[in-house]
Amino acid sequence: MKTIFYIALAISLAFAGCNNGKVGLSGKVTYTDGTPLGIGEIYFHTAAYEARGTLKPDGTYVVGSISDKDGLPKGKYNVYIFGAQKPSGKTRDGMDIMVSLIDEKYLSPETSGITVDIPVPGGKFDFQVEPYKEK
Repeated sequence: MKTIFYIALAISLAFAGCNNGKVGLSGKVTYTDGTPLGIGEIYFHTAAYEARGTLKPDGTYVVGSISDKDGLPKGKYNVYIFGAQKPSGKTRDGMDIMVSLIDEKYLSPETSGITVDIPVPGGKFDFQVEPYKEK
């Protein structure tokens, strides 16, 4: 009976250490008027590491790299958003014509202007984005 206990203890300790020092992070993305951005993926990027979270219809996300919720290593990240688009019509071949829902600056870690230092207090990182404006 003790053998089973020690095996179970060893397995639980092994899994407890699997996050490799990663910190959980979640949050909400909204437009400047408070409306949630409910489509796309939010990316947290460094030169050596990248993780993402899928935006839910209410604008919330949870960050993961290997699994959906395994968090991020500590450090400073540039944040950007990918896939925040909606169809606005069809091409002659029937393909969707997609338009961006957010300002183009948020599409790249170099231009978004959004950075975060992990860990953040409370494990929450909420921020606002500007809608797409035709130029």
